[in-house]
Amino acid sequence: MSVNGLPASDLTIGELAKAAGVNVETVRYYQRRGLLKEPPRPVAGFRRYAASEVGRLRFVKRAQMLGFTLGEIADLMRLADESAREQARELAARKLSLIQRKMADLAAMQRALGSLLCQCEASDDPGTCPIIEALSRD
Repeated sequence: MSVNGLPASDLTIGELAKAAGVNVETVRYYQRRGLLKEPPRPVAGFRRYAASEVGRLRFVKRAQMLGFTLGEIADLMRLADESAREQARELAARKLSLIQRKMADLAAMQRALGSLLCQCEASDDPGTCPIIEALSRD
């Protein structure tokens, strides 16, 4: 397998980052977090990465877009290595439940803020602000 015409194990960190659509510092950060392996540095030259690391990087970015934390992503990667489908499903179900709770909280915040804005727009008293008053109440 090759990436961008390069042999599978001949990617520099810059080429790896570019192929995965991230920057080099992201690659280094994921290495520090244990999400990517850091290949040994040859005595003279640059580390070389396998093309499979592009897939790992893309996996991390897609999981982040779904709201998974880096710790949860590490768990998913471990579960993928163990073929632990049920545990991965449970982790995804917990994440979905959390997202649904956050969405409900955001909807409540939207309604409350919308109500405050309506009160502000309907107020004829230039000396008071319904938004500030509501936030100041005990």
